[in-house]
Amino acid sequence: MRGRDHLKDKSLDRRVLRRVWTFALPYRRMILGFLATIVAGSFIGILPPLIFRRIIDEIGKKNFGAINVLAMLAVGLALLDAGLSVVQRWWSSRIGEGLIFDLRTALFDHVQRMPLAFFTRTQTGALISRMNNDVVGAQQALTGTLGTVVSNVMDVAFTLAAMIALEWRLTLLALVVLPAFFIPSKWVGRKLQKITLESFNLNAAMNATMTERFNVAGALLVKLFGSPERETDEFGTKAARVRDIGVKSALYTRTFVVALTLVGALGTALVYWLGARLAAEGTLSVGTLVALALYVQRIYNPLISLTSARVDVMTAFVSFERVFEVLDAPRVIDDSPAAIDLAEPQGRIDFDVVSFQYPAASQVSLASLEGDGQSPLGDSPSDWILHDVSCSIEPGRMVALVGPTGAGKTTFSMLIPRIYDATSGEVRLDGHDVRALTLASVHGAIGMVSQDAHLFHDTVANNLRYARPEATDAEIVEACRAARIDHVIAAMPDGYDTVVGERGYRLSGGEKQRLAIARVLLKDPAIVIL
Repeated sequence: MRGRDHLKDKSLDRRVLRRVWTFALPYRRMILGFLATIVAGSFIGILPPLIFRRIIDEIGKKNFGAINVLAMLAVGLALLDAGLSVVQRWWSSRIGEGLIFDLRTALFDHVQRMPLAFFTRTQTGALISRMNNDVVGAQQALTGTLGTVVSNVMDVAFTLAAMIALEWRLTLLALVVLPAFFIPSKWVGRKLQKITLESFNLNAAMNATMTERFNVAGALLVKLFGSPERETDEFGTKAARVRDIGVKSALYTRTFVVALTLVGALGTALVYWLGARLAAEGTLSVGTLVALALYVQRIYNPLISLTSARVDVMTAFVSFERVFEVLDAPRVIDDSPAAIDLAEPQGRIDFDVVSFQYPAASQVSLASLEGDGQSPLGDSPSDWILHDVSCSIEPGRMVALVGPTGAGKTTFSMLIPRIYDATSGEVRLDGHDVRALTLASVHGAIGMVSQDAHLFHDTVANNLRYARPEATDAEIVEACRAARIDHVIAAMPDGYDTVVGERGYRLSGGEKQRLAIARVLLKDPAIVIL
């Protein structure tokens, strides 16, 4: 899998837009309601200048009754507009938070099913950044950017119609400067898209450093072998890159907005100039001139936003592309279409001329989740770890693998539950190639205690029930008694309700191993691998 550097200079991909729509489809009624409130709010927004026009024109006639009615109408419109904004925000929140939930759960489900080789290469902080920062950025693309674009289009359309109805000559003069709004858009859009992608990568690298140092194992390593000063310097270097790219992004954005604002100021000045002359000649009422002056501001602000809409959309959709990049990462170890369940496993294991080498990085990982995300991944697999291994293990037998470090003992054991797939040859359970069996049934038949016994930051009981959620308290106690850990748990402050800490660091190494053994005994599988 190659990185997404090619995204920096390309336009929006229709395939991405179609995929975005598939995530938005469940919220289509909410989106329609959201857009309806935007349209209604834009229409209400053009009415106050017309009311002020009437009020100013009625002042000269001293028609205070009409002025009072118009003032009350203006207050009523303000209240209605405020109510619509609340409803609009409610719709926006429902859609946005729902989309965040859908994207996060889809990412979490997909990543959980990725092969172990993916996790051995991926920086945890970079992956967490995808699930947090990029998911939120993708949500902003749908609710924030979409809402802003629709609102601005409606504002321009309604305001333009009102201006033409009041004075078409001033309206044309206001539109003379319109082409100048689009000059900076394309250039700045590409620049900001490139900066946004670089910012995401730099933030992911900074998050990865924090994730590695802020867990118990990382903190212990730093205390034993590192120094706070060195760690702070290294983190400061990465944080400085994030700071610098933020400054660069802010500078480009502000320059872009200032240029558009100056163009808008020129158009406003032209309208004031001609409008004042028409009012002085008596061909335009003062109230109409005031209304047009208000409309000029109302039309230029949305035009400025619409001119930068392409920039906003392109930068926002970078987040969608980064999310989809992870969702598109292939699960190289998965159920085949014709996979069957391993019914009533007996525990026979056969290795038939099995050879294995770890897959190439490009097959199991993403460049953007490793290191700085810029270097291409290798296309070559590792050296051969296992060569033409053949053996049979009968049910009920206890078999020990003995050999020097690096001989392939752990790799051998990982092939049985399909943590990895054999490069050649077959691994069979009860006569079935493990690749022809469902992963759920294979994993259900096997219990493994790894070299690094992992425990979640949860209670002793919940860590044990992870193997069998429906296990009773009595079964948990019996499994712990068989693993010779029950007396240790009984001495804990809250017994089986004691929280073991992250990765079980409140327990000794031996106690963690015994809890891991108890977890396997509670599962009661046909095959146990230690």
